[in-house]
Amino acid sequence: MPALLIKDLPPELHQKLKESAARHRRSLTKEALVLLEGALATPKRPAEPPRPFKARVPVTQELLDQAKDEGRE
Repeated sequence: MPALLIKDLPPELHQKLKESAARHRRSLTKEALVLLEGALATPKRPAEPPRPFKARVPVTQELLDQAKDEGRE
């Protein structure tokens, strides 16, 4: 069976993995495998673009200029 050695694992990440393993009553190795499998098994869908904004009033250049000038002296 292939093995994986992770070098320079940040102490904070090691601690989080250790706590997660303890919560799930797993070894560090088993917890790492479960997390890796979960992260890699989920296909990433591209984010859908937001729907176009529909204003109640037409946005004109004049309206934009007024908004920019508001509060300026």
